[in-house]
This record gives sequence, structure tokens and C-alpha cells, in this order.
Amino acid sequence: MARESAWVGLRSRAPWRGVVYLLGGVLLGGVVLVGGVVALLLSAALALVLVGIPLLPLLALTGIPIAAIERRRLRIVDPAPTARSPHRTPEAPGIPAWFKVRFREQATWRELAYAVLLALVLWPLDLLVLACTVGAPALLIGVPAQLAVDGGEIRAAKLWLVSDYPHAFATALLGLLLLAALLHPLGAYATARAALVRLLLAPREAELATQLAEVTRSRARLVDAFEAERRRIERDLHDGAQQRLVALTMTLGLARLDAAPGSPLAAQLATAHDEAGNVLTELRELIRGIHPQVLVDYGLAAAIEDAADRSPIPVDTDLAGLPRLPEPVESAGYFTTREALTNIARHSDAPRAHISARHEQGTLRIDVRDEGKGGADPGRGSGLTGLADRLAVLDGTLTLTSPPGGPTVLSVEIPCRAQHPQASTAD
Repeated sequence: MARESAWVGLRSRAPWRGVVYLLGGVLLGGVVLVGGVVALLLSAALALVLVGIPLLPLLALTGIPIAAIERRRLRIVDPAPTARSPHRTPEAPGIPAWFKVRFREQATWRELAYAVLLALVLWPLDLLVLACTVGAPALLIGVPAQLAVDGGEIRAAKLWLVSDYPHAFATALLGLLLLAALLHPLGAYATARAALVRLLLAPREAELATQLAEVTRSRARLVDAFEAERRRIERDLHDGAQQRLVALTMTLGLARLDAAPGSPLAAQLATAHDEAGNVLTELRELIRGIHPQVLVDYGLAAAIEDAADRSPIPVDTDLAGLPRLPEPVESAGYFTTREALTNIARHSDAPRAHISARHEQGTLRIDVRDEGKGGADPGRGSGLTGLADRLAVLDGTLTLTSPPGGPTVLSVEIPCRAQHPQASTAD
């Protein structure tokens, strides 16, 4: 049974992955040792003429690329996902900002300590383990070949205490059995070695929390930039294109007064005047959809009332006591509500809808309900997935309950603080 398990060890990939992993560690460690000694000597020599002094701090960063290579090498023996980088992304662009962040991170100094440990301790230990578990059995396995190269002379026999080929092949079989027996300890050492790398070079909980906070801030900045661009487009359309269309409409109206009634020119001017009026109406609706002015002037309650009035189906609202809230919260709440009303009008076949909004215990809650056919699925292009991502930036949540046959209830919760006592609502 023991011999059978040994042969299974030879056929398994895991021990051989350990051999490859340790061989890579020996090569990398040797390069790090030689490169580190050369860099130290060069920096010390140049420091005598003050040229090498700026190079000395750079040596503290040499652990960063070494750690990156080691994290990638974990794929050889570690089936778990490769450890991510523990480093933060600088908030400002440029090399100075990068250096400032790196020198302040604990991960940088842990990686430097690991580079020193690799150069002085780990790679010699890897080499010793490979020599004992693979090198020595390989020499025994190679005895017949060495005896053949030497022509069966006595010097080879003295070296391995064998004098003929039968003894040489018996020695090779012994080496093969020894290799099969030692592959398991080698695999265990390689696993422990990889665990040490993950322990020292993987991100700590505090670093992961910092990275998550950075991602959240980055998403918030993207949302703010999107809102600023939305406002700019709304202002350009309102102050530019809309005013020109108003002037054009007035000009066409005055031209109709000057044209002879019933003439072809009067008919053409009437058509152009009506078309300009229709375009102006569509542009105003577009501007209102980009960012309604009522939301800026009167708050979320008035904006929801306005959206309900313009809905193609009747909408009941319950918004009493809703205060003014931070601008991003009001914007997210409004567009989520408007998207819900759009979906109700297009897909639900509901006769009516109901919207309620409350701000209680530091949380804004909006519920949009309809008695339609139900079966709504956010994954089928309803537009709610993007709104859910937008709410997540504000630590908000979007919940959709829509069993077949209805009712459909969309609930939004956003933690926030009130800014003003109570918003005025549109008539």
C-alpha cells in the first residue's frame, strides 16, 4: 500500500508544481542577492561623490517588484485566487505623489523585509530542500547512465559502491522509490512556503478596508463629475438652444402676421411656426429630463409631484413633511422614482400608481407601488441596475418586489441628514 501511494505521488501534479515553484524561488533569490549586493556597493561608491545619495531611498522600493513577482508565482502551487496588491492608488497623478504614498505604506516595508529574507534565507533553504528531496534521488537514478559513460570502470563502482549494471539498476530503483517518498514532504514545504508569501505580501484587513474606501470615493467622484456634466448640458441647452428656438418662433410668428392670409407663403410660415413650437416643447421636456429646475429650486417632494403630474397614468402621492435633503440624495431619489414611473407606464398595465416618501431616523425611504401584472425583472434592461449602482455610492439600496400578478413595489433607502425643515410641494 505504501509503494502504491508512492507511485501515486509520482503521477500527481502537485509535487512537481512544488518543484517548479522552489526552482523559481532559487533563481529569483539568487538574482535578488546578486542585484542587491551590486546596488548597495554602487550606491555606497557613488555616495562618496554625493551622486549615490538619492539612490539610497530607491533601494527601499526594490521589494515592490519582487513582491509582485512572488504574488504571481503563487499561481503555481496555490489554487486559491492570487493575492492582490496591498498598495493604494495615489489620489494625485505624477511621480512625486506615487513616491509619497509608497513610502508611507506599511506594505512597502513588509515587501522590503521579504526581499531581504528571500535573498539571505529563503532561497538557500529552497535549494537545500531541492537538493535533499530531488537532487540526491536524481543522482541515484543516474548511476546506470554514469556507469555507461565511464565504460563500466572501477572508479564509478567505487563512487557508488557498485561494480556492475545489476547493482547500478538496483541503485536507480532505490533512487526512484526515494524520490517518490520525498515528493510529499517537498510538496508540504512548498505549500508552507507559499503560505508565508501570502501572509507577508497579501493585503491586510486594514489595507483592504482602505482600498474599498478608495473605490467608494472614486465612484462618488465619478457620480459628481457626471452630475456636473449633466448640469452643464442643461445650462447650455436652456441658455443657448432654447433661447434661439424661442427667438425663431417669435420671428416666424411675426412673419405670419405680415404674410397675406390664404397665400402659399402664409401656409408655409404657419407650418414652420408650428414645427418650431413642437421642437421647442420637445427641447423643454429634454431639459426637464436632464435635470429639472423644480428639483433645484423646491426639492425632491416638488420634483416627484411634477413627475407624477406628467405621468401618463394617474399617480397618488404621499410626500407630507419631506424636508430638503443633500443634492446627490435628491437627484438619485428623483431619477429612481422617474424611472419607476416610466417602467409602470410601459410594462405594468396598471390603472394607477402610488408614491410615498418619508425621511425618518436619518434615512430617506421612497416606495413606488402599482397594481399591475407584476413579474418585473431588473436584469431585462429596465434601467434599474444602473440606478442601483448609483444608490450604492450613497450607501443606499434599491429593492424590487414584483410577483407574477402584482403588486410591484420598488423601495429605495438612502441614509442622509435633512438640510431644511420642510420642502414646498408643487400644486
